[in-house]
Amino acid sequence: MKSKNEIYPAQEFNNIREIIKNAVEKYPFHNAFIIKNKPGTNQKYTEITYRQMDEEIDALGTSLVKSGLKGKRIAVISPNRYEWVVSYLATVNGTGIVIPLDKGLPEQEIQSLLERSKTDAVIFDKKYQDIMKKIQEEKEGRIHHFICMDETEEFTSLQELIQEGKELLRKGDTQFIEAEINNEEMSILLFTSGTTSQSKAVMLSHRNIASNIYALTMAEKIYDTDVNLAFLPLHHTFGSTGMLFFLSAGATNTFCDGIRHIQTNLKEYKVSVFVCVPLLLEAMYKKIMKEIERQGKSKLIKIVIPISNFLLKFGIDIRRKLFKDVINQLGGNIRFVVSGASAIDKKVAKGFNNFGILTVQGYGLTETSPVLIAENEKCIRYGSIGYPFANVDIKIDNPNQEGIGEIVASGPNVMLGYYENEEATKEVIETDENGKRWFHTGDLAYQDKDGYIYIAGRKKNVIVLKNGKNIYPEELEILINNLPYVEESMVFGMPKEEDLVVSAKIVYNKEYKEESNLSEEELKKKIWEDVKEINKGLPNYQHMKNIIVTDEPMIKTTTAKVKRFEEIEKIIKETNIM
Repeated sequence: MKSKNEIYPAQEFNNIREIIKNAVEKYPFHNAFIIKNKPGTNQKYTEITYRQMDEEIDALGTSLVKSGLKGKRIAVISPNRYEWVVSYLATVNGTGIVIPLDKGLPEQEIQSLLERSKTDAVIFDKKYQDIMKKIQEEKEGRIHHFICMDETEEFTSLQELIQEGKELLRKGDTQFIEAEINNEEMSILLFTSGTTSQSKAVMLSHRNIASNIYALTMAEKIYDTDVNLAFLPLHHTFGSTGMLFFLSAGATNTFCDGIRHIQTNLKEYKVSVFVCVPLLLEAMYKKIMKEIERQGKSKLIKIVIPISNFLLKFGIDIRRKLFKDVINQLGGNIRFVVSGASAIDKKVAKGFNNFGILTVQGYGLTETSPVLIAENEKCIRYGSIGYPFANVDIKIDNPNQEGIGEIVASGPNVMLGYYENEEATKEVIETDENGKRWFHTGDLAYQDKDGYIYIAGRKKNVIVLKNGKNIYPEELEILINNLPYVEESMVFGMPKEEDLVVSAKIVYNKEYKEESNLSEEELKKKIWEDVKEINKGLPNYQHMKNIIVTDEPMIKTTTAKVKRFEEIEKIIKETNIM
């Protein structure tokens, strides 16, 4: 039986190099990247074709091998940029093991992760040159190669190595381009979010990533005319696998100038596809709806949407004409949005789809390369995270009376294990009697009769009350986030005597407060009234009885996930409970 996520023909590849070479062969003169040279009024752009990109990857790889880095470990750290992609691919496609590092880490953690990963060389953006200079001067570690993506006096530049590699290739050096790739062994070492002591190093292979791109290609349609805005950090597997997926389809890739410039970038590059986090998508939707309200078109929109959806049943799609003004707010060309990292509010997903912008969500983890479950244009059920990928097996393990259990997955995209941490690997991977490996995700969900999966929450986030009742905070957060002034929220159990009090921390939008001309106390009173209204629709044991209101953003990972335990620790400390 065909999977609901097997709707497009796809070619299966053994490794990342095959994927890139196939794209170069099919789309040699297409733009792989458009790079903005300098911010300012008189913008200049550099267009890099697939063939040019491939030549630079081969040249850099050749130079790295010549430098004695064959089989070695190379860390890459920088904001999203073209040179990151070239460095990643030049390492993984014939040189050695690539170690993408979080660009937002403090100096101490960067040093710690370089040591833990036994890095031999590091390729970095110029903003890290002071840190690298310190490491170089200490001369205690094993790093002997420091390569800067920019021209600098202190370090060898990436461009120098690329030029050197081109000369080596011209003279017949084929060590890199003919290097044998072991598809099954560790080629990528990724650190999960968390502090240095808590973060685990995930070992991924070429087969892991290639199999996930194959599954993505069967589920989602990307055209060679599409333009992607790379927003998610590339050091995160959702960002890097996503980039490889777009490259595999011949799409053009551009880079975001920052969260405040997204709408400008969408228009500037004529972006048609966009992968982001729910927090951003929800903020964009609120802004659109606010503009519709300002123009006095709310009633009209409510009348037109049902008519448009009725016509869709007969194959008549007039959404993009009807809602042209809305689409123009997002640059005018956006057709496809993918949301990941956490659950999206179904009202937002439905809203974008009503406007003619295909909006789907995917679910996965670093440990699964990353996507396990996703929606596609023919497989959307609002509130669910979609359907398992065609080459993945999913089961709901040890379900309770409500059918909620842990998502457990098996497939070619499941990691090799945690680096130098066999104990942690055994905690999450079990092998059944048939030799099949199953990965325990730590996420709780249930499956409906048609196979769609609904996330209930993170296993470790569940609030367990003294009476045995389980509360899934993520479900309550979606209700709170629907309030027009809410930027973000976190529901948690506040310790009280021997039990927990269901509590919520709510970050409000400063602009809303100013525009509404509300004092701090008036806004807090309004929030309490709205929370009480939400409580009315919930069972008594789920009622939120304590709220914290602030305009200070919460502590988050680089993919905008709230670091719950750090936040709860902070709240407990501030309230002197323990």
